[in-house]
Parts: sequence; C-alpha cells; structure tokens
Amino acid sequence: MVKGTAYGVGVGTGDPELMTLKAVRLIRENDVIAVPGKAAEESVAYKIAVRNVPEIADKILLAVNMPMTKDKNILSTEHKKGAELIEKYLDMGKNVVYLTLGDPTVYCSFSYLQKLLKSDGYKVELVSGVTSFCAAAARIGVPLVEKDEELHVFPNVPNKADFDNITGSCVIMKSGRYMTDIKSTLEYSDCNVFAVENCGMSSEKVYNSLDEIPDKTGYFSIVIAKEGSK
Repeated sequence: MVKGTAYGVGVGTGDPELMTLKAVRLIRENDVIAVPGKAAEESVAYKIAVRNVPEIADKILLAVNMPMTKDKNILSTEHKKGAELIEKYLDMGKNVVYLTLGDPTVYCSFSYLQKLLKSDGYKVELVSGVTSFCAAAARIGVPLVEKDEELHVFPNVPNKADFDNITGSCVIMKSGRYMTDIKSTLEYSDCNVFAVENCGMSSEKVYNSLDEIPDKTGYFSIVIAKEGSK
C-alpha cells in the first residue's frame, strides 16, 4: 500500500479570510486533520479553519499534544507520540493535514514532527500561510522593511546589548510573557514601537506606541520596533 503524505498547513493568524485557497482545498480533500492541543475542537487553528470549511467537523480529528515546556524529555516523548499517531494513518494510505497558526516554517510545532516523520521515511509537504508578524504589520499599516533595511525576528526578548547594534526593523514574537522586559529594552531606543495582540481574532488589540502597550498582554502578542526618529 502506498503511504499517505503529511501536510503541514498554515492557516494564518486568526482572520479566516487570510487562509490560502490551497489550505482550504487540502482540508476539503482529505479525511484526516491533525491539530496541536489536547482537544481538537479547542485548537485555535481548528477554530479558524472551521469557519471556512465547516465540514471539517465531520472528519477524523487528531489532537496532537504539543506541551509548552522546556523539559527536553517531555518534549521528546510527546513529539514521538504525535508522530506515531500521524504515522498510523499514513500507513493506511491516508494523507494527514496538520493545521498550524501562521506559517509552518516560522517557530512552528509541526517542525518537530516533520523531522521525525521524514526520518521514518514518510513524505512531508509544507503549505505556507500568512505569518503573524506580516499580518500585524499590515494591521498597523507599517512596512516592515524598505529599500536595503534589515529585518530581525526574535522568539522572545532580545538582549539589550545586541539590540543596540540592530538596524532596520525588529519583530519580537510570543512577547506576552516578556512584555515588561521588552518595554525596558526598547524604552531608550530610537524606534517607533507597535504591538498587536491576538491579531485577526475577535479579541484583537492594537497599540501604536510603547506607552500604550500594557505590561501584561496575551501569549499571541507581536511587537514591532522600527528604526527611526520617534
């Protein structure tokens, strides 16, 4: 039997209109849909997709536990379980569509599964989606980079000494947990600072200056610092 293909599919950041036509097609054409989390229907990625493809609710839904921890043993165990769950359906000749927020090439949980699946000999394809920082930049109406400017992307608060040497624009993802430190780092910088919380979702909040950004924001918060006079 020919084995199925695992697809890592980006569904964008929250606004269902930002899902790609290819993402919608793959969900419609395949019977097995995997999402990160302990309960498939509670996944943010699922809640975005179901608004475009309501028939997803009748498909085989796989909840893949991707714990938010730095414990390497726990992560290794859960990633292996997730890969084995997907492989069970791939061995049946079924494709598995794994839905992920944003783009599957940017700080994506599927990356860990992708490595395991490929090492086990399975075919894996990635389907690009709108990244959170591009959606946030569009939301505030600010070009991330122009001409020969540089773009720097951090998964959390950058070191102040390193930040002082950065030119162009800086994106700080997953910034909610570190907002106080981030604000302290950016306070004396020569940057225009913006933030978007829960971009594209009903709970979206936009902050147009460093002073507007609260010390505590949600996990899905993006900070954009653009070099130039304040």
